[in-house]
Amino acid sequence: MALSDSVSLIVFIIFAVSMGFIFLYSLVQFSLIINYLRASKQVKPIPSPVTEDDLPMVTVQLPIYNEMYVVERLIACVCEFDYPKDKLEIQVLDDSTDESVDIIASKVRFYQLQGFDINHIRRPKRTGYKAGALKYGTAFCKGEFIAIFDADFLPAPHFLKKAIPHFLSDKNVGVVQSKWEYTNEDYSFLTKLQAFGLNAHFTVEQVGRNYGNHFINFNGTAGIWRKECIEDAGNWQADTLTEDLDLSYRAQLKNWKFIYLEKLGSPSELPVEINALKAQQFRWTKGAAECVRKNLGKVITSRNVGLKTKIHAIFHLMNSSVFLFVLAMSILCIPMILIKAETDSFNTLFKVATIFMVSWLILGLFYWVSYNSTHQNKWRSLKEFLWKFPYFLSISMGLGLHNALAVIEGYIGKKSPFIRTPKFNIQDKADKWENNKYNVKKVSLLTYFEGLLLIYFLFGLKIAIEYEDYGMIPLLLFLIVGYGTVFISSIFHWKRSAKTVSYGQAY
Repeated sequence: MALSDSVSLIVFIIFAVSMGFIFLYSLVQFSLIINYLRASKQVKPIPSPVTEDDLPMVTVQLPIYNEMYVVERLIACVCEFDYPKDKLEIQVLDDSTDESVDIIASKVRFYQLQGFDINHIRRPKRTGYKAGALKYGTAFCKGEFIAIFDADFLPAPHFLKKAIPHFLSDKNVGVVQSKWEYTNEDYSFLTKLQAFGLNAHFTVEQVGRNYGNHFINFNGTAGIWRKECIEDAGNWQADTLTEDLDLSYRAQLKNWKFIYLEKLGSPSELPVEINALKAQQFRWTKGAAECVRKNLGKVITSRNVGLKTKIHAIFHLMNSSVFLFVLAMSILCIPMILIKAETDSFNTLFKVATIFMVSWLILGLFYWVSYNSTHQNKWRSLKEFLWKFPYFLSISMGLGLHNALAVIEGYIGKKSPFIRTPKFNIQDKADKWENNKYNVKKVSLLTYFEGLLLIYFLFGLKIAIEYEDYGMIPLLLFLIVGYGTVFISSIFHWKRSAKTVSYGQAY
């Protein structure tokens, strides 16, 4: 099938631009690697010790919506904080519509009888989803500082005493963010790969940006805000699906400092069902795109932000946009095989474009530095990395269509509800999730398009072999494994949970 020169040129340009963006993104990631390695050699300043008499009033906010499986353990963990009772307020911001309401009410009464200042707060009208709940509670909270935990988190008793001193040593500190850890990392290949990817964010990215004095983000949970910072930055706003990223940028544009504590871990639960994971990915990627619309211009035009920080902020805000370019590159790789086979007009350009292939080496180094830093046995970690990184890369590509459409929706301003990720209270491999009432009950139409792309890439592999284009074969294999895993797992998990009772959405 011959392509005209004009069509061939357009295909090549789009393909090259996609690879070019990924290349630039990888260079920014490389700078974060350097920052991370420098930070690891730096002696971290320790804030001055604080006596119990000098500890400030802290409010802990627990935004809840239909979390009957995990809310009790969350409240219990928070009530075990090693912090003076008379300086601790707990707000359970409950928008639930199911049995969670009664479970929370009972648990709150139990701890109230033990002398805790804990309140079960029900809004008169549920507007703004999680952002609305946080804003509602902030309006009348007692604390000078506000710690926030999602329903699946299990903060350690020492959390507040480890984090609060960082605020007291510098009045310009607006946020202290802890590192996510995982209670069910080894549950399945899906949880292992999620932890693999998220750990890179919570090591190289967060530490690298923080070390370079670039913008970082509050991760929505397992962190503490100075109340004054929230109010000065314009409070919680519900016009994006990532209210945490949005408020983070608005605060840092007002020169508030953020501190990331890699050594302070906060255990949480990873999604064990792929359709729940896809819902989470959709919210994160679309919300990030919405934040680009809302905040990118402010970053670029700000006189208080240096050029280097602006560059990092641009790629930080636009990191979800990588999926657009990955999808474009994936779809166009087969026309590119035909173009290379049928014309010599672009040979020079093809040779120049090969420099972009270094992107994959940089990304490999990025994830290796992260993985190596969190594992003591170096030989074992290398063996695990050699299968986890390629598989993680494949799955990321396999989510390309799903996440690219989320980014497009975010950029064009299409609004959608805040769909929370179901929590199942999965602790070990013996635990089951199939009968959880919050399971995703139907497979989306998009899943079938992922199946069609799987067939398309299988066809592309056949063409690459016939035309002896061995350079495209590795990319096609990654795409086949990624889309195959995502498509088959989506159908399989949907069928396993299809017989359970349908239930509503939450955050």
